[in-house]
Amino acid sequence: MGRVPNNPPPRRTPIDAVDRAIVRALAENARIPNNALAEAVGIAPSTCLARVRALQERGVIRGFRAEVDPAAIGLPLQAMISVRLRAHTREQNESFRSTAPDLPGVLAVFHMAGSDDYLLHVGVAGPEALRDFVVDNLTTHPAVAQTRTNLIFEQIAGRRYLSSEH
Repeated sequence: MGRVPNNPPPRRTPIDAVDRAIVRALAENARIPNNALAEAVGIAPSTCLARVRALQERGVIRGFRAEVDPAAIGLPLQAMISVRLRAHTREQNESFRSTAPDLPGVLAVFHMAGSDDYLLHVGVAGPEALRDFVVDNLTTHPAVAQTRTNLIFEQIAGRRYLSSEH
């Protein structure tokens, strides 16, 4: 179960400057060898390996993933779909929350505060597939009251973890 980014767990031990440097380097290149990572942040390889493991155990580093280009795997059209639920009951929320991540083409699901309840990032083969996704998976879902679809022209990666100020 994912954690809400703006609601961190209580009493998390803050990370120091070396840990921040490790996180920045891994965010830029998660495949960097330990020796190169250690050299980049100015510590011994054994210390670096121990710190990376500790960051994983503490939940600071949640995993290492391949960033895949959706167009390269046949999903050239991306969209953000806002979803508003019919009622804000636990049952309806859980019903949608449990099915949304497994819908075909869903790249990410965000549970939101505000006028919309969820935001889905989807990748599909084309306009017809997008229409079919919305009709077949969202408008027919009993918990869904309304959807709004916005096409993505371009995705520009942020450098939020690379800032030296945090």
